[in-house]
Amino acid sequence: MTELAASEAPSDLDSIRRRLGELRAEVGAGAQARLERWRPWTGRDTYRPSAENLAAYLALRQHDVRALQSELVTWGVSSLGRCEPYVLPNLDAAGRALGALAGEARGGAAPTPERAAFAALESRLAAHTRELFGDVPTPGIMVTFPSEAAHNPALIRELLEAGMTVARINLAHDGPAEWAAMLAHLRTAREQAGQPCRVLMDLAGPKVRTGPPRWEGRAERLRPGDRIFLGPREEGLPRPGLTCTLPEALSAVEVGHTVWIDDGKIGTVVEARSGDVLTLRVTHAPAKGGKLRPEKGLNFPDTLLRLPALTDKDRTDLPFVARHADLVGYSFVQTVGDVEILLAALDAAGAPPDLGLVLKIETRHAVQNLADLMVRAAGARPTGVMIARGDLAVELGFARLTEIQEQMLWLAEAAHLPVIWATQVLEALVKKGERGRGEYTDAAGGVRAECIMLNKGPYVVQGVRELSDLIARMRPHFDKKRPQFRALSVAQPSSDRSGDA
Repeated sequence: MTELAASEAPSDLDSIRRRLGELRAEVGAGAQARLERWRPWTGRDTYRPSAENLAAYLALRQHDVRALQSELVTWGVSSLGRCEPYVLPNLDAAGRALGALAGEARGGAAPTPERAAFAALESRLAAHTRELFGDVPTPGIMVTFPSEAAHNPALIRELLEAGMTVARINLAHDGPAEWAAMLAHLRTAREQAGQPCRVLMDLAGPKVRTGPPRWEGRAERLRPGDRIFLGPREEGLPRPGLTCTLPEALSAVEVGHTVWIDDGKIGTVVEARSGDVLTLRVTHAPAKGGKLRPEKGLNFPDTLLRLPALTDKDRTDLPFVARHADLVGYSFVQTVGDVEILLAALDAAGAPPDLGLVLKIETRHAVQNLADLMVRAAGARPTGVMIARGDLAVELGFARLTEIQEQMLWLAEAAHLPVIWATQVLEALVKKGERGRGEYTDAAGGVRAECIMLNKGPYVVQGVRELSDLIARMRPHFDKKRPQFRALSVAQPSSDRSGDA
């Protein structure tokens, strides 16, 4: 450093140090305020440090620190851009580094980073991941069992050999006899292969679906501009009409709200309401028109549906879950009250304390409440977060989903909770045996999560193999948001290549 630069540096450096110090104080105060509200929820001592880190992260993200980040980089100091696992230690380390640059360490030993503080927090995500998924490589691969798995033990054995680490049984389908058969086949396959594989049982939840459509004559396809009536029952419903499996969902829908049919294939807006019957005008449909079918999803992204997340069917299924599952998937959880209801129901069903809870984030309201949901659940039981991107895409829109799924990954990392990257991963391959560049790129993004979920399909074993290979290729390059500088295998002379491209 020249003499001129040395004389000019302190004013700039002092300004950055002051701004960083003010930020550190505000983050600390904001985190404490949030922790006071969370204190009754952090019953598990092992989770309390993670709740403290999440509170600090939320307090930090209340500020726009982009200008400060740019200036920190010019001084060779952490930009705070990857601080999710250890927020306060990262802020403190940046402050110490700036102090050293300002000459505070002259005449004495240079300050050293408190590595123990970083390590203690960073290790918690790995510990919570093992607690939930077992001692398996990450990201693991979760596979949804088809009904066929109840009478085809070879399929389960092939899935396990291909790389499945978590088996998902969707309790919305089949029944206890089929679930028990699947579990027996999985137990045998695990013993034969000598491989662990945990079981997630997914509660059905209050999924709103279509009833049989009603037409005046021959069934037709819907196109933009067409109108259809949606009501709670067939009696008195005008044609073309459509009922739904949860009539109480319609009571909160207002004129102007959007309604999506068949998981987003057909979009409509509510034009009028007559009693409990809604008049819907079609705004979006496939080019050839949209066909109405029964048992297809209905989404109400503009409407807060106050439906109980834990249904009567779920309560009936919980004793089976408590006896046989390692994890329980909570569908359509939206509020802290929903979490508390399930926690109480699990205790009543005799669930062991290590039975894990997976929060399936499927609605706009759940996204808004995500931090509270994570702390309330993880403060009581081992917990993970599923980014249920199918329903979220309908609720939020595809463009918004691309942003929200990133923010959910960051929040879960700050909370030290494992994430499941779910819905339509390698969908064309699993369903049709077709490969698509976009789907592989999407699946590669899942390596930042702790588990990637594949749905059922005729080619699901091939899908697991392909995903296993993709993970092996991509995992050395990424650790959450942090790129890893493994030696490149491209742009090198052929004789110097350390691996294939």
